[in-house]
Amino acid sequence: MPDVIHAVEPAPTSRLAAGPRLSVIVPSFNERPNVAPMIARLDAALAGIAWEAIYVDDNSPDGTAQEVRRIAAEDSRVRCIRRIGRRGLASAVIEGALSSSADYIAVIDGDLQHDETRIPAMLAALRSGTYDLAVASRHVAGGDNAGLSSRFRHVLSDGGIRLAQAFLPVRLTDPMSGFFLLPRPLFEDLARGLNGQGFKILLDLVLSSQAPLRVLEIPARFSERVAGESKLDALVMVQFGGLLLDKVFGGLLPLRFFSFALVGALGILVHLGILGTLRHATGLGFEIEQAMATVVAMIFNFQLNNAITYRDQRLKGPRLWRGLILFMVVCGFGAIANVGIAQILYEQHTTWTVAGGIGAMIGVVWNYAVSATLVWRSR
Repeated sequence: MPDVIHAVEPAPTSRLAAGPRLSVIVPSFNERPNVAPMIARLDAALAGIAWEAIYVDDNSPDGTAQEVRRIAAEDSRVRCIRRIGRRGLASAVIEGALSSSADYIAVIDGDLQHDETRIPAMLAALRSGTYDLAVASRHVAGGDNAGLSSRFRHVLSDGGIRLAQAFLPVRLTDPMSGFFLLPRPLFEDLARGLNGQGFKILLDLVLSSQAPLRVLEIPARFSERVAGESKLDALVMVQFGGLLLDKVFGGLLPLRFFSFALVGALGILVHLGILGTLRHATGLGFEIEQAMATVVAMIFNFQLNNAITYRDQRLKGPRLWRGLILFMVVCGFGAIANVGIAQILYEQHTTWTVAGGIGAMIGVVWNYAVSATLVWRSR
């Protein structure tokens, strides 16, 4: 007698578990001690709200992803996206938000410095339909930024706020905030125009909107960090300035190109400074002194590009030395192209300033394109 196969009928729709209404995106790097406390705080603050926490971890060496997955094994509201070979808060937020099917997206740091109890008020404001974006602000009445750990961080944050406000189409007292909430469909619409680099995703979102967003700022306290280390430093602010330039130029040139060109300009100053010092301090002759200054400037440019321009693909260990050698070879060919093209233009009766400028520009474009392909290629 043949086996009898019984068809399994699908469960009635009413019996299927509803998905979350709110996805809380938590970009993370080396935040393992803060994971469990964060989930506990969200659980208490979001009672009565169908929520999920999506950690987007940049392959933290301290085991952040493993800790998230340990908790996820017991709590289906928690999940982890572990990224290998790429880093950056903005891109992490984008990946996490685009993985969500919830109605609303909240973004919060994983270091426990943001006041998660403000999320229900932010969500209620958006559900009213009056606002497009709710931002937890440290700089409106009732807000507090005492959690910034040093005078230096206060200066960086305040300077960034003043700079950003000069470009914003809407009034926003805290454009540096990393704690905000918006409808998922709106995020998906804006995602097409996002730069996705650096740490200040809120500013990127506001500047990417074709029409000014209706923004509500809700006062929030920025607490002191309990565990882990702050990610805010001067290099973050350099990336922040690059983001503003990218928006001003409408994305016509990559953000990395602006950074690469700026580093190149600084390298010229270093070159001239070293050359001047050698000219006064040694009798080696111009050719040797020029060669020495060139090598020093190349090393300077490489280190600065590695720290700033390609921060999310930073080379370390053996790959650092391989990258340095490749960079110097690339720049050598770029210098040959620079001089050769400038010479041809000059011989065709182009003024030396125009010929030199075009040659230098071609050298920069060559160095940028080939360095991105060979030196800091995605691994």
